[in-house]
Amino acid sequence: MLLKIISGGQTGADRAALDAGLDAGFPIGGSCPVGRMAEDGPIDQRYNLLEIGGGYRQRTRKNVADGDGTAIFYDAYLQGGTEATVAFCIKQGKPYKLIDIALVTQTVAVDLLMDFVQQFNISILNVAGPRASGCPAIYDYVNQVISQVIQRSMAE
Repeated sequence: MLLKIISGGQTGADRAALDAGLDAGFPIGGSCPVGRMAEDGPIDQRYNLLEIGGGYRQRTRKNVADGDGTAIFYDAYLQGGTEATVAFCIKQGKPYKLIDIALVTQTVAVDLLMDFVQQFNISILNVAGPRASGCPAIYDYVNQVISQVIQRSMAE
């Protein structure tokens, strides 16, 4: 049963997932770099994130470790921190679900994530993906999908 959404708080996919949780009154969390660094400046305090040293890569590694599984959203190809997230999941033996927003409708993405959560008994779902500057469409897509996943999880 899904109990919490975590991410690193970066713009784009991370922030979309956290906002979905806040909007639903659902528990959120995760780790972010010291100074709450993000591409748009310091991450707002309303996102209950733990500041850790080591920058973006360490934050990504810790969120993968702290989650029971990771939903990784991307647009057509993996790159940068999103690609590193996959590598951390593999190294840590953690389950992950890749969702290409260029190919998968939001409705199908919700079904895929619900199956993923149930199959791997995920209580804490880490959400990752590109920042807003690299993929302007990512925020709305992830926000809609995670909102629906939370709604369906709360109804179960």
